[in-house]
Amino acid sequence: MKENLLTGICLAMVPLPWTILYLRQSTWALESPVAEIMIAAYALFMIFSGGFTIWAYTKKDVRNGLMKACVIINSLYGAGGIAVLGMMVLPLVS
Repeated sequence: MKENLLTGICLAMVPLPWTILYLRQSTWALESPVAEIMIAAYALFMIFSGGFTIWAYTKKDVRNGLMKACVIINSLYGAGGIAVLGMMVLPLVS
């Protein structure tokens, strides 16, 4: 039961970052303060989903085939989220 719940949560996190493509079609989402906040929020979610999936896979021993796919996809999302946040923060630091 616990394994199915964690797998379901991780699987639900896979398509969620793609909803930004639909939201960015609106004109309000392209304006300056909203755009940065939206991109940062999606990047933080992607980092969280990657970390949560890796945690569920390693610490909770959820090791089914679907979870292995979620680990790969959400880990790539997490790496992309770290890169996006890095691109947002580095110009502010220097």
